[in-house]
Amino acid sequence: MDINTKGVLIVISGPSGAGKGTICKALLEKDKNLHISVSATTRSPRAGEVDGVNYHFMTKEEFKDRIEKDDFLEFAEVYGNFYGTPKSGVQELLDKGYNVILEIDIQGALKVKEKVDDGVFIFILPPSMEELKARIINRGSETEASLMTRFKSAYQEINYVSKYNYAVVNDTVEEAVRKIEGILLAETCRVDRIKEHILDSKEGLIHEQLYD
Repeated sequence: MDINTKGVLIVISGPSGAGKGTICKALLEKDKNLHISVSATTRSPRAGEVDGVNYHFMTKEEFKDRIEKDDFLEFAEVYGNFYGTPKSGVQELLDKGYNVILEIDIQGALKVKEKVDDGVFIFILPPSMEELKARIINRGSETEASLMTRFKSAYQEINYVSKYNYAVVNDTVEEAVRKIEGILLAETCRVDRIKEHILDSKEGLIHEQLYD
């Protein structure tokens, strides 16, 4: 009998270049019970972007109305546009038993942590700062000035690792994915996640689990 009826919220953060996006994509390809939260934004759709797939596109009035209704786990204004994680969409998936990934920045993750007691917060680390610098350079999209800005920011962001439940070093995507899968498996077996199902059972569930 499966007593894990509610999904687990997994929040993944880390410095630019640590490989968060690649890891999340690999996790989603392997686990069909895993969904990624679609963020909301007030910016206009770019070519090829689909509403509800890339983002939930909203007007500023609609977004602000959602803020007033406390329908965001976290939100921020960036260059005149709002971005946020809709609470209702995440909760709907969790209630259906799906595990949900939020790939968000550190400030957003800390806001989610204030609202979600049982979230799993994972910080992705590079193998070394030199490797992080090499990965950013290999993107080929950074000027010397922007490279130094990103690298300095990464040093500062790593200081937040103590705010997270787990730290995963991204030596290889395959190994990082394996570690996160292990974390997720352990989290779904935690007593504080399943105790209400055990205690509420009137069918001798504990006896069945131990001796059946």
